Amino acid sequence: MRSSSSSVFVSPEPLTGHRFILWVLLLGGLTAVAPLSIDMYLPSFGQVEQDLHAPAGSMEWTLSTFFIGLMLGQLIYGPVSDRFGRKWPLYVGFSVYTVASLGCALADNITMLWVCRFLQGMGGCAGLVISSAIVHDRMGARESARIFSLLMLVMGLAPILAPLLGGWLLQWWGWRAIFGVLVVFGLICLWGVRLGLQESHDTTQEPPLQWGTVARNYRNLLRDRTFMGLVVSAGLTRAGMFAYIAGSPFVLMQLYGVTPQNYGWFFGANALGLIVASQLNAYWLKKTAATTLLRLALWLPPLAGSALAVLALTGWMSLGWFAAGCFVFMSSVGVIGPNASATALATQGQRAGTAAAFNGALAFLFATLAGTLVGGLHNGTSEPLALVMALCGWGAWASYYGLVRHDAASAPATPC
Repeated sequence: MRSSSSSVFVSPEPLTGHRFILWVLLLGGLTAVAPLSIDMYLPSFGQVEQDLHAPAGSMEWTLSTFFIGLMLGQLIYGPVSDRFGRKWPLYVGFSVYTVASLGCALADNITMLWVCRFLQGMGGCAGLVISSAIVHDRMGARESARIFSLLMLVMGLAPILAPLLGGWLLQWWGWRAIFGVLVVFGLICLWGVRLGLQESHDTTQEPPLQWGTVARNYRNLLRDRTFMGLVVSAGLTRAGMFAYIAGSPFVLMQLYGVTPQNYGWFFGANALGLIVASQLNAYWLKKTAATTLLRLALWLPPLAGSALAVLALTGWMSLGWFAAGCFVFMSSVGVIGPNASATALATQGQRAGTAAAFNGALAFLFATLAGTLVGGLHNGTSEPLALVMALCGWGAWASYYGLVRHDAASAPATPC
């Protein structure tokens, strides 16, 4: 944190006992902004279109504008947090997010909702990128991977709990109440940042922020083979997960006759697999290097995706095989994501914010492309989903084994 009387950086207090637990819970809340903002309002699509007299299918664009905001915003907040510290960009981001959420709740036409969803993404993404940078600031590579594994609980629980909460709010108070809850969430995050976070990044030696320098830093990241191998492999694995989110409703409910009520059980089982895998990863990291676990886990997505593709193309696909293949693929994300992100950020030193922004933006770009590809290849079978998942799995495997220099990735890292 900074002294009120000088610009000298003061190292934050050690994280022990309940302070550590509260710190992790706060970071988990900051990273929950994306899954809460995406999953909680999904049940309301039909009602919103009816109330706003919007064309059928126009609500899907509220997802697209949110994703665009997430991608663009991260690229800004990363370098800004490297230059000016982690806390005040969080204040700005969640202030924008809170006001935009209020705008969504008050929207009287679909265009206003599109704009406010874009601003929600631009503001809320501060929690995603800066949380990763804060973990890097205070932890070494292996401990960072353990923290990211704990934060994966949020990514696993949100798809289960957020639609249920959204459906309950929709039933009792209507769709505007969903965005009202997000307003309250934004205010809670601002309060948590104010009271629960100490400044963790020393900016006293940082040069002035120049966007030419920012562009050069991003260019240098693109040229860093080890970093790119790690973030592309993590991003493509998450893209396979997003392809499942986009394509599984059709496959499960229309091809295999799963009812909407029972669909949640299949979705929840995969989320549970991701949660369990991420917590096992945190335990394994006590004795095993993150890079070792990453290399082993990266075999699972291509094998699971290939099995699904072969079964779909040969006509041997069944509900059981589809569920099993998706479960293996989704569970692997709980190991690959934390280890790849922690190892990638450990190589970047003072550029952690910029690196985290690049990592997050690339992941959402891949996710958007994968979901679009599943829809574009739609042919009334499970083939498009299976092929996209296989493509993402093998792309992740090839990116890591083709680009990562194992000696650099395995080098011990110390906290900044």
